[in-house]
Amino acid sequence: MQTLHNLVIVWFGLVHDWGYGGIVFLMALESSIVPIPSEVVMPPAAFWAAQGKMNFWFVVLAGTVGSYLGSVISYFVARSIGSPLLYRFGKFIFLPPEKLKLAEAWFNTYGAAGIFFARLLPVIRHLISIPAGVFKMNFAAFSTWTIVGAGLWCIVLSWYGGQVLGESPQLLESPIEMVEVLKAKMYWIIAGVAGIAILYGIMVFAKRRLLEKKPEA
Repeated sequence: MQTLHNLVIVWFGLVHDWGYGGIVFLMALESSIVPIPSEVVMPPAAFWAAQGKMNFWFVVLAGTVGSYLGSVISYFVARSIGSPLLYRFGKFIFLPPEKLKLAEAWFNTYGAAGIFFARLLPVIRHLISIPAGVFKMNFAAFSTWTIVGAGLWCIVLSWYGGQVLGESPQLLESPIEMVEVLKAKMYWIIAGVAGIAILYGIMVFAKRRLLEKKPEA
């Protein structure tokens, strides 16, 4: 736990010291296999934007660009390596089989739109590029859904984080506590996104069943 705390402090410091470049770098890592929570990247940057030290929309743009870059790297690595090697050696790079199965199941259920929904949900967010690459999803479609989803997530997280930190700036001194508070207050947002994704999945499943039915003679 102490190691995680120290890492969060380092990540938090990069946002403050490196500015937009730090946001791009950390969000690129967050969208790959490195378990960096976006909650410790975007909200502090949004807070500094509110103080006039950064620009809110440049913060969102930097976060979106970083998310896209990290996703593209994961996409092409997965596309090159393939599923068998990922399942065999993924555990050595923060990708145990259970996570890979979760990401593949999500992608198989929701298809291209699953990229968008995944960008708004914890855990799935930094994994979804892998099955997209393994199954050789059209890169233009992948890019579009990734940019839209990542951009929306960065807007929501920046606005919401700015509101939370604006009311409780002392959380800037404790990144771990800040992440916990943000996650707790974003519960309904995450639940809403998950609910919409489930409804979409039901519609996709129903459509598939209708198409699979043969016309009666």
